[in-house]
Amino acid sequence: MANIIITGCSSGIGFATAVMLAKNKHVVFATMRHPSQHQELQDIADNKNLPIIILPLDVTKDNSIKNAISQVLFYTDKIDVLVNNAGIGTLGSIEELPIEDFIEQMDTNFIGTVRCTKAVLPHMRKKKGGCIINISSVGGKLFNYFNAPYSASKAAVEAFSECLAMEVRPFGIRVAVVEPGVIDTPLQDKCKSRIGETSYPNLERSIAFFSAARDHHVPPEVVAETILQIVNGESATFRNPTGPDSKPLLGFRASMSDEDWIAGADIDDQTWISMMEGMQLDVRKYLTRL
Repeated sequence: MANIIITGCSSGIGFATAVMLAKNKHVVFATMRHPSQHQELQDIADNKNLPIIILPLDVTKDNSIKNAISQVLFYTDKIDVLVNNAGIGTLGSIEELPIEDFIEQMDTNFIGTVRCTKAVLPHMRKKKGGCIINISSVGGKLFNYFNAPYSASKAAVEAFSECLAMEVRPFGIRVAVVEPGVIDTPLQDKCKSRIGETSYPNLERSIAFFSAARDHHVPPEVVAETILQIVNGESATFRNPTGPDSKPLLGFRASMSDEDWIAGADIDDQTWISMMEGMQLDVRKYLTRL
């Protein structure tokens, strides 16, 4: 049984992970910005008698993190696992997205991970053990147009995690990265472009890709299962691609040179549609310009 802190538990991967870990007898401190606005997790914990304690935590605020960690240590004298899951995203061109989108996503997805990690490290280091699981994304390794803020933030998580893993290894602390593909979560709704008019017609392709990929309805429990395997010591790998499209997407990108990957932005719609159909993605119905 481990004592586990998870960020971003109001929905999606964080929610599913909190429930799955608790069902497997781990004590879960499920955190989110506004617990009073999200009663469903508490109801499940109460109805199923699960060891889930819900706490407020905003990963963009140092005091909020400090207060949450203090509350966790009030309940227990040991933090075994931190799951840095909280994340946001949107789609749009670099030119047209407001600079605030870049700042917000970097602050939440990357700096939030740094803040929470720094908050638990002194405790784990003194205890000579622990595990930090950072939720990255295929988008942190595969960089595609109209996804710059999100991909940049997740690429930062990838680099940070590898540096961290080397630094804390002498203290018996493990670091693992989880790289989901497209998962059917509310984040995908939030990733829809907020731009009503754009000078970049291929933005529609990006939206169509995520819409078609979500049609496969890969549930967040798939990611939760990977996290459970890491927590239980059943997976010892550093990077953990997760979901049916994760490894194929990463393999597809690795098979191409940087120049060919970038040049792919110039292919015509029919060629792109055929390429997507080869990946079992029905993007045609989401392209209004055809």
